[in-house]
Amino acid sequence: MVHPTEENIEEYDFIIKKIAEYVSDRNTEFSQISYDTAHYALLDSMGCALLALRYPEANKHLGPIIPGTIVPHHSSVNVPGTQYELDPVRGAWNITTLIRWLDYNDTFLAKEFGHPSDNFGAILSAAQYYNKQIDGKRDGKKYNVKDVLHFAIKAYEIQGQLSIDNSLNRLGIDHVFFVKLASTAVVTMMLGGNKEQVEAAISNAIVDNGPLRTYRHFPNTGERKSWAAADAASRAVNFAMMHSKGERGYPSVVTTKTWGYQDVVLKGQTFAIERPLGSYIMENVLFKISYPAEFHGQTAVEMAIQIHHYLKENNKNISDVDKLTINTHEAAIRIIDKKGPLTNYADRDHCMQYMVAVGLLFGRLVADDYSDHFAKTNPQIDELRERIVMVESKTYSTDYLDPEKRSQASDLQVQFKDGSVSPVFKSEFPIGHRLRRKEGIPLLVEKFQKNVETRFPSAQRKSILNLCLNKEELFNTEINEFMKLWVI
Repeated sequence: MVHPTEENIEEYDFIIKKIAEYVSDRNTEFSQISYDTAHYALLDSMGCALLALRYPEANKHLGPIIPGTIVPHHSSVNVPGTQYELDPVRGAWNITTLIRWLDYNDTFLAKEFGHPSDNFGAILSAAQYYNKQIDGKRDGKKYNVKDVLHFAIKAYEIQGQLSIDNSLNRLGIDHVFFVKLASTAVVTMMLGGNKEQVEAAISNAIVDNGPLRTYRHFPNTGERKSWAAADAASRAVNFAMMHSKGERGYPSVVTTKTWGYQDVVLKGQTFAIERPLGSYIMENVLFKISYPAEFHGQTAVEMAIQIHHYLKENNKNISDVDKLTINTHEAAIRIIDKKGPLTNYADRDHCMQYMVAVGLLFGRLVADDYSDHFAKTNPQIDELRERIVMVESKTYSTDYLDPEKRSQASDLQVQFKDGSVSPVFKSEFPIGHRLRRKEGIPLLVEKFQKNVETRFPSAQRKSILNLCLNKEELFNTEINEFMKLWVI
């Protein structure tokens, strides 16, 4: 076999070269705010993973593919909140499944939508595996938590910048393709791959493309949307391990006429990243702090809960409501405006009307509110959904894509049966937005603490919180030690 070298490989497509050069530069320096945000992103991701362990449907996807498989300790990866020790490919699947399961991890929204913390499963698995592989080797530098955050900043940047310039959802392709591409690039470098090997790995991820996003939409909405990112992350680690051994790449996979990505998938559009790659995405990531809900509905839910209290204060109740109008942006209407029966958890947590109805009726929205039992025992939710109307605001749609704002604006107004109307309740930025960091970070830490409490006994919980909230000590913690801390 002829392995790729600088002498025998043709030049890779521009977008592949751009990503590979960014990833392979080990001297990249990032802002303090990007590391601070990455710190909170890691904590939030770990907390989301622990919370997901409460749900049997998530647990059935965990463990080795063949029950009872034992992976040698020197090559194994720990799955947080469990006793599983798995190979790094399966470890990436398990960790990412847990992080993503409840749709409660962070988000970045542009032409494409996505959850950049989906990359943590691949990065954590690769980092622990790498450290174990170099154990005892002279001059072998092990990765610590700050290194993992550095890699996360790069993965977030690749996925997010791809999302700014390219829309997969309009082509029916799911956004987890960008997770696979970002994690493949970063993890190949983490495992010792050089720039040419990173390029080759990226090309193979592009050959893979992404899955159809039909499982996110009526009538096929299902739980695959909760493990689709895990599939992408595990594929990424697999590609990285192959290419660290010299697997060949496909240099013109993007631009080749007829058979290339641009012609086959993008229908002739250019596959591009226009902006310089830095740390913009991490600095502007959106945290899901208050509600486990698809992010396009976050401000609407926040306002629905305010209306819940308004009704109480004005001696009104749901039976007085004739219509509730939601003015919002085009992406929200296209993705989560759902009418008709909702058949499962995945259907409900991607329905704006359902989320808003729960907020209006109960003054809250928690993960259990999407369960079959809760929906069946509260028929007033579907009754209220029928009275909710969604309308696009062109201004909100424009601001949604504005790189200086990236707003998530919604406004809600109730029309009562007696002909009167409520005030307009409006929010442009959800509490997890960059412009509300001062307000949001203390609540994000509180969310993390509560999630840790769902899984561990007091002594272990105290050890985890003491380390994770001491930034200097955490950043210097070797990643294998960090991962062992989460073993139940």
